[in-house]
Amino acid sequence: MRTATLHKVLAALMVLMAAALVLTHTTAVGSLALPDPALAVTGVAAGFGIGVVAAIMGVAGGELLIPTIVLLYAVGIKTAGSLSLVVSLPTMLVAFARYSRDGSFAVLGANVRFTAIMVAGSVAGALLGGLLLGVIPDLVLIPVLAAVLLISAVKLARHAPPDA
Repeated sequence: MRTATLHKVLAALMVLMAAALVLTHTTAVGSLALPDPALAVTGVAAGFGIGVVAAIMGVAGGELLIPTIVLLYAVGIKTAGSLSLVVSLPTMLVAFARYSRDGSFAVLGANVRFTAIMVAGSVAGALLGGLLLGVIPDLVLIPVLAAVLLISAVKLARHAPPDA
C-alpha cells in the first residue's frame, strides 16, 4: 500500500474509533459479548493489526490500543490505559532493537537536549497522571481521548504525501 493511502486509511480508522468510543459511552450500546474463544481470536487479530500499524508508524500504538481495549473488552478507560502500557512494552522493545540495528537512534545523539527535556516531561507526566488516576472521571477522559484521536487523524491525513 502506498504511504499516502496508508496514512489516509489510518486517519479514517482513528475517526471511526473516536466515534465508536464516544457512542459506546453516551448510549446503551453494550459490549460485543463474544464468547471467550472468539474474543481471544479477535484480541489477537486486533493486537497483530495494531502492532503492524505501530511498527509502520514508529509509535507504541496507544492511540489505537486504548480505544480497542475499551471497545473489545468493555473495560473502563483508566484500566484500558494501564493495560495499553503493558501491551505496548513488547512493541517498544522490538522497535528499540530494530532501530538500534539500523542506526536510527543516531538522531538522539544529535538532539540530546531535546531528548532529555522530553524524557523528563514524560516521566513527570506519568507520575502526575498516576496520581490523578482516581481523580479525573471517565466523563472527562472519554471526550479528551476522542479529541486526541481526531486531532491525530487530521495531522496524519495532512502529513500523507501524495501517492506517486
